[in-house]
Amino acid sequence: MSEHYPETLEIQPITGPVTASVSVPGSKSITNRALVLAALAKAKDGCRLHGALRSEDTEVMIDCLRKLGFRLEVDWEHSEISVGSPSHRLIPEASADLFAANSGTSMRFLCAMVSLGKGRYRLDGVSRMRERPIEDLLAALRQLGVDARSETGNGCPPVTIDAKGIAGGSVAIRGDVSSQFLSALMMIAPFTTEGLTIRLAGSLVSEPYIVMTRKMLESWGATVEQPTADSYKISPGLDGEREQYAIEPDASAASYFLAAAAILQGQVTVLDLPEQSLQGDVDFVDILGQMGCRIEKCSSGITVHGRPLRGVEVDMNAISDTVMTLGAVACFADGPTTIRNVGHIRHKETDRITALANELRKVGASVEEFADGLKITPGPLRGAIIDTYNDHRMAMSMALVGLRVPGVVIRNPGCVAKTYPDFWRDLAKLK
Repeated sequence: MSEHYPETLEIQPITGPVTASVSVPGSKSITNRALVLAALAKAKDGCRLHGALRSEDTEVMIDCLRKLGFRLEVDWEHSEISVGSPSHRLIPEASADLFAANSGTSMRFLCAMVSLGKGRYRLDGVSRMRERPIEDLLAALRQLGVDARSETGNGCPPVTIDAKGIAGGSVAIRGDVSSQFLSALMMIAPFTTEGLTIRLAGSLVSEPYIVMTRKMLESWGATVEQPTADSYKISPGLDGEREQYAIEPDASAASYFLAAAAILQGQVTVLDLPEQSLQGDVDFVDILGQMGCRIEKCSSGITVHGRPLRGVEVDMNAISDTVMTLGAVACFADGPTTIRNVGHIRHKETDRITALANELRKVGASVEEFADGLKITPGPLRGAIIDTYNDHRMAMSMALVGLRVPGVVIRNPGCVAKTYPDFWRDLAKLK
């Protein structure tokens, strides 16, 4: 990314009422899934993705796919990517050294994807990626005959995969650390010889992302069945070709602007975010509704009308990427807010539970931390220098506090480039 960011950024409070309509970029989760499916599906004339997100995470995926031999033509001015393949082989290149930076979707999806190939592939990332678990996915791939291993033996990247293709069959996988492991297997299933029957071992976190994966597979022509509540049967092959695919605006990115309406007691509309979205994070607005906001949903977007806020107790397992957003909103509520069942976010870009607790305390909130969540009790708020832990969601969420409280300074504001390079520019438009 070529965007220039300062070392620190002080958030300027907004004093007057806010009425705004904003557009947010395309969904990262949908963009990276679409890139994988478009590459593997090998439509005769390629597949053009519309509304694609330009960010560090998606550029990492694009770079890796190119190293694997796929042909990608990018038109960022129009948010479009054309994906094709010069080879009949599922993975054109027989070897590649792939760098996934700190993109969890890229690392997990690519590990499964290259297992369809024939050759040796190595995947690595930044230091934090080398701490993020992936053994559950590697163990599932080994069940399917793939030589997939963590080089250090600690169950984290770097990963080496010696692949001979995947015939298919039955496989069990855990989903209590990341739903991306299950999504990764689901996306390669139609491209195996026999298809896959995947059984979920234990509980599943972030289930809406599995629903997203299933719906996208079906839109590409895959047959996905769910014989039991904890299993998926995906047949080999696709029914037809998809030459175009439209990507929705990012619901996680939208949460910051919808939260701003709640904090400022203003009115903010996120344009073109569908009520019937593929993304579970669209349900974040329902929590704002529980806190007292008035919510409008229609085909042209979602609007939040801010009202006096009350604390809530919520299970955010299904929409855990918005935990930090709610943490900021909770500072302005009447009464405490308790967030539960999100222990898995300790394995994200940082330990998001401890990190959020630390930074909320800096601005004056009282925070009790649990293994699977936290309780936030509002207090007199004050400015503070916010550490972001190189986590894009920490930067964007804690910036919301600064919309009401003077003196909130964000360190390393450039970390937003991971998923939303223009966030600061768009946030400034609220004024």
